[in-house]
Amino acid sequence: MRQTFDETTDPSFGAQHLPLLRAEMAKQGLDGLLVPHEDEHQNEYLPDANERLAWVSGFTGSAGAGVVLKDKAAVFVDGRYTVQAKAQTDEALFERQPLNALTDWLAAVPAGSVIGYDPRLHSPDALATLKRAVGKAGATLKAVEANPIDLAWGDARPAQPQAPVVPHEDRYSGEGAASKRARIGKAIADAGAEAAVLTAPSSLAWLFNIRGGDVIRTPLPLGQAVVKADGTASVFLDPAKVTNELPGWLGDAVTLEAPEALPGALDALSGHKVMIDPAVSPAWYFDRLEAAGATIVRGMDPCALPRAQKNAVEIEGSRQAHIRDGAALTRFLHWVDTVAQKELPDERAVVEALEGFREATGMLKDLSFDTIAGVGPNGALPHYKPVGAKIRPMEKGSLLLVDGGGQYLDGTTDVTRTMAIGEGTADQRRMFTLVLKGHIAMAVIRFPAGTSGRQLDAIARQPLWNAGFDFDHGTGHGVGSYLGVHEGPQRIAGWGTDQPLLTGMILSNEPGYYREGEWGIRIETLQVVTAPAQVPGGERAMHGFEQLTLAPLDRRLIDVALLTADERAYVDAYHAEVLAKVGPLLADGVQKDEAALEWLKAQTAPL
Repeated sequence: MRQTFDETTDPSFGAQHLPLLRAEMAKQGLDGLLVPHEDEHQNEYLPDANERLAWVSGFTGSAGAGVVLKDKAAVFVDGRYTVQAKAQTDEALFERQPLNALTDWLAAVPAGSVIGYDPRLHSPDALATLKRAVGKAGATLKAVEANPIDLAWGDARPAQPQAPVVPHEDRYSGEGAASKRARIGKAIADAGAEAAVLTAPSSLAWLFNIRGGDVIRTPLPLGQAVVKADGTASVFLDPAKVTNELPGWLGDAVTLEAPEALPGALDALSGHKVMIDPAVSPAWYFDRLEAAGATIVRGMDPCALPRAQKNAVEIEGSRQAHIRDGAALTRFLHWVDTVAQKELPDERAVVEALEGFREATGMLKDLSFDTIAGVGPNGALPHYKPVGAKIRPMEKGSLLLVDGGGQYLDGTTDVTRTMAIGEGTADQRRMFTLVLKGHIAMAVIRFPAGTSGRQLDAIARQPLWNAGFDFDHGTGHGVGSYLGVHEGPQRIAGWGTDQPLLTGMILSNEPGYYREGEWGIRIETLQVVTAPAQVPGGERAMHGFEQLTLAPLDRRLIDVALLTADERAYVDAYHAEVLAKVGPLLADGVQKDEAALEWLKAQTAPL
């Protein structure tokens, strides 16, 4: 029976599958095996066929890794998934460790051990760190030709996805694929290369103006491409995914090839200078190119920054998607404040209600991620999803945290709102308002060119820090244009990249506070980096943020006395904008909802 993976996956997977895996490891002379969560495309969200870590351990979170030795094993997970890992893995079989403990754990494996790894699943940058750790233990890493997990999985492994690859029209992309290829070809030449190998599905989607459905909640086509400096290209896709319109859409300068032709295409780059990104492309490509005699030019994927810097058409599309999504959110928030406050439905019903309002727009292509709805203690788990026995009903005196988003042809949305169930307590209002103050500070900040999200992160934390609190996730992540809800290289966090924030980049602004065992608070809107502009009386032009998300805040949770006059003015102006832009959709059209419109008018009245 073929397997699927979700939050209900149970710990029995370890007991079933570890013996099978260890038998395959023994056949290859391995003392251990690295099991990353990432797949051949370094995706965050995976098709079931590539859920190798889940198959081994039962853990299905999007950030984790595993190591299996002859006599023990361990699962390493991001802090967001600590509770989920406890529920999904068998502690008698797997040590549970934080993700940042992986290298220390590897540094303590038995000397002389041979630890296998699949070069198709690890980027060279990540692999270099793992090699250093294993070296400290006196052990070695060995690349495997055939992944022992795939061999042990056998016929039960799900088939690779074959979703149709379709054109993404220029009226949504804002630039034709030929123009993009010319730009990228010049970037390749400027980097001193003759060709580039692209392995990130988001780069294929952006560069060739195509979309697919191989990855859950993200319209990605799984494949690869070789792009030449003259703008010509070869795209490697499963023929089953190629629609009749695709060859004509790609044009004569782009050749469609089957995946089986990729190794030969890399070999044909012998003697050429080839650009490839060591942070996102698997080590297998580097090994193959080096063996072929190509000269590797290491550099950032040439599509990454152009994709992140949205053009005017994409920005306007995002605005319209957020207005449409804002009407759905307003109808949902009205439902929460009326029907749900009386009936006290469970979290699953809350999720279904929000998804129903989004579907009622008539333009939803998919969710941008599985909706998060946490009541009380479940709201204190930043990536909680209401499944199985964990589902709770709404409870008076508690909080409801809902985080969801939609995929529309003209934009991707992601928004979090926290609502009081009944009347909020003084403590809840205080903490919500401290989070709101940080959210406002990030919304109104001005910053000079060259500023990174790492430099801005503390701004959203300052009100919480001053009161002795903090939150354990980044303040903001990049968002794609009808692509991934998590997009790099831009982010706002105190760790990670120093990539400057550039005009047109879309990021989230989502400070929060989580009281374990009680409730959680998060306020998230998406915002786009504006072009540098002079500040009256200033000397330097400054970037800023334009708010894209349009959904009212819960007035019952705002302690107005804790806000400054400028902060109150910001909330009033934001609410006025929500009413002005969302109100007309509630007054007429497919989302017409007179009761929700009257509720919105009350919610957006000046504080």
